[in-house]
Amino acid sequence: MTSRPLPDNVAPAYEKYPADIRKKLLNLREMILDTAASIPDVGQIEETLKWGQPSFLTSKSKSGTTIRIDQTKENQGQYALYVHCQTNLLDQFRELYPTEFTYSGNRAILFNEKDDVAEHALQHCISLALTYHRKKKLIRDTL
Repeated sequence: MTSRPLPDNVAPAYEKYPADIRKKLLNLREMILDTAASIPDVGQIEETLKWGQPSFLTSKSKSGTTIRIDQTKENQGQYALYVHCQTNLLDQFRELYPTEFTYSGNRAILFNEKDDVAEHALQHCISLALTYHRKKKLIRDTL
């Protein structure tokens, strides 16, 4: 993974996190951006803040749903990757990776700061989120 500069409007959000969580979130950010760059139809990712959380949008291609990352409020040693709760993405993630991750309802994959992340599985989940709308359109077009 390469380290990309943070957008000016997003950089302050990362400063609020404890150092260990910040490092994990920045690694997660790089994984999201690297995964997006590896999928031709996704295009450039817009980084912004939604509800004060670092967020990643496929604004130009509109191929995917918004991904947000943040430290969880319930457990300060935990962080999460969030997707829109009205998608079926968490159901897909659970079906594909029932033991690789801990899930929170229909909106998040949870990580403990001390645990290793199943990177290949997480990259796949990220790619599903980044192409969520494109896949929905393909299914609609074939009906």
